[in-house]
Amino acid sequence: MIRKLQQAARFLSQSARLMVGVPDYDNYVAQMALKHPEEPVMSHSAFLRERQEARYGGKQCTTRCC
Repeated sequence: MIRKLQQAARFLSQSARLMVGVPDYDNYVAQMALKHPEEPVMSHSAFLRERQEARYGGKQCTTRCC
């Protein structure tokens, strides 16, 4: 019973973070280990920086605002 509640809480927490745009580092690490074990894993700060640049565009403006 407690384990199911913990899993539900983890799922809801992850869903809430993804809804507001916070990337999931733990999921990234697990996927890298599973699908690309030979490649190095980015640090947490590098991962967040890369995801932010991917979401908001690094140095290039992709909208008509500028």
